[in-house]
Amino acid sequence: MLSTGKAHEAAKNDLIGCFKVLEGELEDKPYFGGETFGIVDVALIPYYSYFYTYEECGKFSMVVECPKLVAWAHRCMEKESVSKSLPDQHRVCNFCLEFKKMLEAQ
Repeated sequence: MLSTGKAHEAAKNDLIGCFKVLEGELEDKPYFGGETFGIVDVALIPYYSYFYTYEECGKFSMVVECPKLVAWAHRCMEKESVSKSLPDQHRVCNFCLEFKKMLEAQ
């Protein structure tokens, strides 16, 4: 069942809390490993494709809540190997919203 009301708000706050933990680990470094793009960045950057979906479904702004994480994602996206391999955020969001509609219909 999809969350609503207080459960939805709690889930949103939990998600933001997880992102804030990542921001804490990132600190002021350009990448999680420091000055170089590394394995942790490779493991986490696919979640960037869902940032827009989180914003739309959670009714919050990633830039406001987690500016360091968004800046990190933009740095990662400057790498051609990253930008060419990740799906478009809007397409991911559209897919998720259609999937949500399907679940609600059941």
